[in-house]
Order: sequence, then structure tokens, then C-alpha cells
Amino acid sequence: MVRPRAFDEDKALDAAMRLFWEKGYEATSLSDLTSGMGIQRPSLYAAFGDKKELFEAALRKYTRAHSSYVRSKLQNASSVKEAFRSYFEGIAAEADEEGPNKGCFCINVMVELAPHDVKFEVLTREHQMYLAALFQETIERGIRSGELKQVGSAKALAHTLLVSVIGLTVLMKSRPERSVADHFIATILELLK
Repeated sequence: MVRPRAFDEDKALDAAMRLFWEKGYEATSLSDLTSGMGIQRPSLYAAFGDKKELFEAALRKYTRAHSSYVRSKLQNASSVKEAFRSYFEGIAAEADEEGPNKGCFCINVMVELAPHDVKFEVLTREHQMYLAALFQETIERGIRSGELKQVGSAKALAHTLLVSVIGLTVLMKSRPERSVADHFIATILELLK
């Protein structure tokens, strides 16, 4: 008979995700993980596999939650322009919060692991393409409603906004003056005519 787990796997995975997000894959030790997750190594291996498998599970959990957050942010705003303004301003506002500026976990993985590991290259690219599709869907909604003009390709604009999100997120990790971020956001939003 299999014994039930003596810990909450979802809470343990959340703890691992926060550790990996803050420190990165390489800098997070197994001791960091077992301590932060509140479990012993045998339990970690039995529930999640090795460190890399745990990291993948944490990244997948993050991308699901992030995708849901972005979709909600873009769909629940009063207008398409306001949706994108709120989303970009939220990225800048996170840098103003106390504590370490972790940025976006997925972008961190794009920089740390994707160049050296095909699995993480694919996982991060899939998330980028999902966000680009959400952006395109939102832009097309704005065009249909008449809020946005049809200027060029909605898909190309969505990809431009995605690159801008990545750039802004990386820029904010260095905590620039807020006026720099505000200027950057205003310039990006000028693309939405």
C-alpha cells in the first residue's frame, strides 16, 4: 500500500517556484529547495523527480498562472488601449515593490537555460507565442470595435508588443528611474493607433 504524502505538493511546488524564480536554476541548491519546500530529499525526488524535473514543473506552473493573469488583464479592461496600458504599467510597478526584483520567471529562464537546453528553449518559446496570440486577439478586438485603426498586420504588432514586454521586463530588473519606464511605455502605446 502506498503511503499518502505528508506534505502539500502544490504548496511545495509554489515554494520551489519562488526559489527558482529568485535565484535561478544553477544558484538554487537542493538544500535551498528542501529547506524552502519543507521536505526531505527522498520526498522531493519521489514527488517531483530530480532538480531539473522540479524546475520544469515550477516553470509550467508559472506559465499557466502568468497566461491566465495576462488573459484576464487584457479581457477585463474597459478598452483595448487601457488593457495594454494597465499591463505595461503593471510590469513597471512590480519593480517599485520591496524585496528582490525577480522580473518574469519565464524571461529569466530564456536567458539562463534556453540557450543551452532545447526543452527550456521550447517551453519558453511556447509561452511567448501564447502571449503573442493573446496580444493579437486583443488588437483584433480593438480593430473590430473601431477603437484601433487597421494599420498593418495585427500579428506583427502583437509580436512587436511581445518584444517590448520582454525588453521592459528586463529593463525593470535594473530598477531605472520610473520616468524612464513611463517614457518607454508611452512610446510603446503610441503603436496602438
